[in-house]
Amino acid sequence: MSRKNLNVIIKIPKLLKDKLKIKKINNIYKRFEKSLNIEDNFAVAVSGGPDSLALAFLAKIYSIKKRLSVKFFIVDHKLRPESTKEAKFVLNLLKKKFIKSEILTWKGKKPLKNIQSQARIKRYELIFRRCEKLDIKNILLGHHKDDLIENFFIRFLRGSGLKGLVSLGPKSTIDSMNIFRPLIYEKKEDLVYLSNKVFNFYVKDPTNSDEKFQRIRVRKLIYELQKDGLDKKKFLKTIQNLKYSNDVVDFYVRENLKKNSFFSYKKNNLIINLNFFKQPYEVVFRTFSEVLKLVGKKYYSVRGSKLDKIIKDVENNRLKKSTLGGCIVEKVNQSIIVTKEH
Repeated sequence: MSRKNLNVIIKIPKLLKDKLKIKKINNIYKRFEKSLNIEDNFAVAVSGGPDSLALAFLAKIYSIKKRLSVKFFIVDHKLRPESTKEAKFVLNLLKKKFIKSEILTWKGKKPLKNIQSQARIKRYELIFRRCEKLDIKNILLGHHKDDLIENFFIRFLRGSGLKGLVSLGPKSTIDSMNIFRPLIYEKKEDLVYLSNKVFNFYVKDPTNSDEKFQRIRVRKLIYELQKDGLDKKKFLKTIQNLKYSNDVVDFYVRENLKKNSFFSYKKNNLIINLNFFKQPYEVVFRTFSEVLKLVGKKYYSVRGSKLDKIIKDVENNRLKKSTLGGCIVEKVNQSIIVTKEH
């Protein structure tokens, strides 16, 4: 627990306290505090956009009120010539508001395709590694209501299953890290308002108008659908109902993992019995995906088509030995052994 001495008087800097007195900002903070409800140290991902700057302000207030230690991380992807300059500008901007932050830099070769997707993965990796070194288990991200709807359409166009369609939520767990999205039900325009009032600034991402990126094309599609009567409130209700169904599947995934697999700390591998593969397909698919992430120590699942092939090979008694997701998967007698690839 990273709480400071409980006898210390809570002191929010006047500069921040004055902003919190603004009625609209105070109402956003109250919703933020109610939705977050964590009691341990945490980290915040800051990009410089209005949503992440709003998150930085709200998280700073929360950390002071709750007497918690907080770290703020800015990722410099180095995908644009001006990215380092922007990262340093955001760092100094936060500093003026009593928010001390750190820049994490993506070094090495950059991708030529799937740039936004690869950048997101690398951003998570950099933040996760830094958090592991600092023994931080809770990370706050600035996703908001519009992201929730955009994510649904992007996953829908990719042919995602139930889990993918509702993958953004208030809280999730990735490789033992607790991911919180306390702004997930906030409107983007309210976060823009807060950012302007507190910082009088936010980074305008030039890719936000570039239709070569799928997210931008989806954003335009949603805008057109709204003109034709798309009701965001009703749509969010649909997503919530799908999430309830997803929770049921997740329950059986946990049961399958618990009853039909065993982790050997001595041999550092995971042993799966054949009953594991006799569950409904969606349960098998998700559980096996979790196994590969667990053993391979990966933040993201492997591609569905590759996973599907191994499951079918097991079911048809064709599997001998294969590699997937940084793991070696092989059949030994009546068990499937999953070992981290060296």
